[in-house]
Amino acid sequence: MARPKKRFQQLIEEIDRTPWGPAEQALVAEAVSLAVEVGDERLEYEARMRQTASANMGGATDVMLNSFAWCLAHHDADPQRFPADLDNGGADLMWQFKWMASSLRSSPAFSQEQIAAVLDDMEAHYRAAGLGLSGVLTARFEDAWDAGRMDDAEALRVQLEATPRDDHSHCDACGRSQIAGFYADTDRDDEAIQLVEEMIEGGFSCGEEPEHALSRALLPYLRAGRPAEAKTAHLRSYRLAKDNPDNLRIVANNIVFAAITGNEARALAMVEKHIAWLAHDGLNVDAHFAALAALAVALDRVTAAGHGDTPVRGADAPSLVPFFGEHDGPWSATDLAAAAWSAAERISAAFDERDGTRGHARSLDRMRALATEQYDVPIRSDAFVAPTPSAAPVDADGWFERAMQLAQFGAEHETLDALPRALAVEDPDKRAQLLSMRLGILIALDRAEEALQLLPERIAALRAAGREEQASLEERLELATFGLNTPETTAALEDAISDTASLPAWSRGDLAISRAALHLQAGEADAALDLAEVAARSFAEAEDVRLSNTTTLLAISAVLSKGDLEPAITLLDGFLAQEDLSTGHRAQALQIRARVRGGTDNYVEGATDADEVCRLLAELGATRALGDAHLLAGALWEDAEEPEKAVSRYRLASRLAGEAGGDSTGVDFRLARAMLRVGDAEEAAELFGDVLQREEIAEVAAGSRAMTASMLARALGAAGEFGQAVGAHGYASELFGQAEEHADQAMSMTEQAKILARFDEQEDAIGLLEAAAEIVRRAPDAVGALTEVLHSLGQAYGGRGDERAFALFDEVAALAQQHEAEWLLADVTDSRGRALAELGRIDEAVAAALTAADGFAALGDLGSAGSSELFAGRVLAGNDRSADAVPVYRSAIEHAAGHPPLLQVAALELGNVFESLGRHGEAAEIRSHLES
Repeated sequence: MARPKKRFQQLIEEIDRTPWGPAEQALVAEAVSLAVEVGDERLEYEARMRQTASANMGGATDVMLNSFAWCLAHHDADPQRFPADLDNGGADLMWQFKWMASSLRSSPAFSQEQIAAVLDDMEAHYRAAGLGLSGVLTARFEDAWDAGRMDDAEALRVQLEATPRDDHSHCDACGRSQIAGFYADTDRDDEAIQLVEEMIEGGFSCGEEPEHALSRALLPYLRAGRPAEAKTAHLRSYRLAKDNPDNLRIVANNIVFAAITGNEARALAMVEKHIAWLAHDGLNVDAHFAALAALAVALDRVTAAGHGDTPVRGADAPSLVPFFGEHDGPWSATDLAAAAWSAAERISAAFDERDGTRGHARSLDRMRALATEQYDVPIRSDAFVAPTPSAAPVDADGWFERAMQLAQFGAEHETLDALPRALAVEDPDKRAQLLSMRLGILIALDRAEEALQLLPERIAALRAAGREEQASLEERLELATFGLNTPETTAALEDAISDTASLPAWSRGDLAISRAALHLQAGEADAALDLAEVAARSFAEAEDVRLSNTTTLLAISAVLSKGDLEPAITLLDGFLAQEDLSTGHRAQALQIRARVRGGTDNYVEGATDADEVCRLLAELGATRALGDAHLLAGALWEDAEEPEKAVSRYRLASRLAGEAGGDSTGVDFRLARAMLRVGDAEEAAELFGDVLQREEIAEVAAGSRAMTASMLARALGAAGEFGQAVGAHGYASELFGQAEEHADQAMSMTEQAKILARFDEQEDAIGLLEAAAEIVRRAPDAVGALTEVLHSLGQAYGGRGDERAFALFDEVAALAQQHEAEWLLADVTDSRGRALAELGRIDEAVAAALTAADGFAALGDLGSAGSSELFAGRVLAGNDRSADAVPVYRSAIEHAAGHPPLLQVAALELGNVFESLGRHGEAAEIRSHLES
């Protein structure tokens, strides 16, 4: 018996230190099962008290109700053995009472009488326990508000405000959030905003706060004409709420925000991501109501934006049939909007019938009224894919041309999709060409057995077209001319090429290009070029322009494989100069040239080529290939230092990847990185968080996850979310450590330390830097990381007057000299000066600062030079050497000419120095100069 109880205690301790979520829920379930197995009701009470809280946070309403009922019954029967408060830091039984009425209210399956009985029972228990009634009034207020008894709710709000707070009152975060929501629902937007801002400024937080409060402030912010605050609140709220299905209401508020602010594509993406949450908690019907209304608003906006036919991914899941009904095929945005409104109306009617009010009908009316509200708050994380400019072919011959163009580009999957309609052509020669494409693609996709079964159809088409020699050749060689790369096919091609005198020119060309392609695969570029020349002559003799151009592209690939970039560019330029070049071949050549230009640092030219590829592929309807082309264009624009242009390309690439059912994780990482570069830090943080979550699920290598976590930390820091940034840097350093990437681990710890130091957590910051210094020495070749960490630790020591700083500065200076890093040498010299000043070594400090200034000035960094001189001037002036400080300040002002903030400070301080010296005229002169 002792062993199970020991395990139970271990579980309880682990539960109490594990964050809410699946891992914690599993531990709670194990603890309950173990207690039941042991047969100890006191242990079961401890486990079930935690289970009630866990279920409340996880949205498992049925579990929560059952668990609470069990605990309350045992407490009432024996309060001594089953105390209301386990004194474990969690919610006690009386606090949990507040969740019960809210949970019953959330489903119309529970009657108003049952809800009233729970509220009365709660009040009786509070009075019997001698507790204040703030918690009871809160529950009664929530009940009246949700039922639509608004006058009662307002009266209870006033009474609650006048009631002293106690240990069972809502916390500062939840209380403010709740009343802010009521104010927003009763059109008191300014009061709602004030409460939420008080909450944020005070740093109040709780289980679902501040994300819930922020979501409640979204519409008030918009209506108050404060779009920037609304956007910031939305991005933070959604980022904090998006991973917990119990936050369905919060996400619903954020979906509405996206829909009415011109971000319809984002709203649709959010709908698709969270629509499955409807089935998460069967008893939380009120949350279903809020979510369905939000979905309806969003999808109406998607329809109004011209994308009503867009399929809503995930809406056809079997678990959602109870909400939307049966449906044949994917739901379009338009159809799903109607179904969502209908479902929301059904739920509304059920609630209002129970409550005897029209509270939910009123809410639905307010949601419908949003159709007249529109705000412009651009958020660029999602985009609709533009419709294909060209119409789909109308007949088999049109599809033949489409398939040919797609194949000439190399869009394998799109070509396969087009072939069934193209193969309806009557011309046997065209059928033969199409079947050849299909065979080549099947081989490329490692589907050789399928290709072999198709080969007789190709041979029959050749014979029907009167091409007997080619039919016999392929009958003999089987799949050798379609790219199958085996010793047998290679030998067969070699034999056939050695005896081609009796073959038509086209067949000779086919053999030559087939063997050239295999040479190219094997890295035998010269042999490939020789055979490409043979193929080119043969196809020219056969007057087959298409295959002549295909041969030229193969030859260009061979030249590139040799690393001969300039000749390849010349060939590409000449190839693209042809006026009658097909769209497919032009797109392929442009894509090759874009990559080559990128490889030779001609990023703008390469990006321009890639953009043209995107345009051509859109004409051809090559969706998957179009996504890759947008990715290439985005990468090239990013390399060209045009992150704004990269963002738009990456957005489309991500959306296309998602619509094709592919993995957009890599694209989204690039998109988030580009967004961070253009200053969209909040949006970048959200997207990096999504990417990291996907990488965790996919169990991506620790080093890759560490890079994502590190970028997330940078984005959070740029967004002002410093607490979360510290955590993200910490997680990144753990992952880098797992991957044994010591330099990166140390850098993450250094960034973490910088944030801590910024908020005066000096001891923790120095501890991290000392650990980072030890770790970075394991990667001595990573000179940049080594100097950054050692320099940062030296600065931290120097700021405290710790002599250990100077040995670190010496080491950094030596590395700077060794690697001719002149700016770093100046910078560490400046740091040395500041550390010397802390120790009162004034002459040495000034000398070091002025030496640093000379170093910066020699490199053209006049701002840094002025900053070092300003410091030197301050040291002199602060140590009764004002006269010596004057020329130093003058030099700082001269260097600060192009840096207004530095200039202003230096001039102001010099004026004060002149005053202290009694040189009032010069003080007035420098101040007038400052004013001008």
